[in-house]
Amino acid sequence: MHRRSKLFFCAVFAVCVLISGMGSSAQERRGRKYKAPPPTAKIEVSVLRDTDGKPIENAAVIFHTLKEKGNMELKSNEDGKALIDVLEIGETIRLQIIAKGFQTYGGDYPIEKDQMAIEVRMKRPGEQYSIYKAHPENQDKNKDKPKEDTKPADKPDPPPQSN
Repeated sequence: MHRRSKLFFCAVFAVCVLISGMGSSAQERRGRKYKAPPPTAKIEVSVLRDTDGKPIENAAVIFHTLKEKGNMELKSNEDGKALIDVLEIGETIRLQIIAKGFQTYGGDYPIEKDQMAIEVRMKRPGEQYSIYKAHPENQDKNKDKPKEDTKPADKPDPPPQSN
């Protein structure tokens, strides 16, 4: 009896091995092929004040990808730095930085290397542009241009029409 149970156990084991071997070969043929993710770059953004070069903490550093819709937002640390390492090489990103009390910054950067360092100097907001104030920088540009007449000089005015 003991011999018969050993024989039965060996037969069941052999059948299980055959079935598992067939199952794995079927999965290899029908399953998806593994595609490695594209190489990514490590990008460090430094956010500094324009006046004294001191770091700006808690500035929103936003990466907009131009290939796909969506964005990734980070906050700058106490050293004014934000670090990201998931953007793929060969892509172009639009970098936007928003900090309280400073002008919003925006710029496009192509990712060509596996490590990049971007330094952004944030400026204080300027005075609002008004059409009611004199702007000397615009008057100098208009001085060079000759004024054009709205009607040609060689044609006389048309006679008035009576009804």
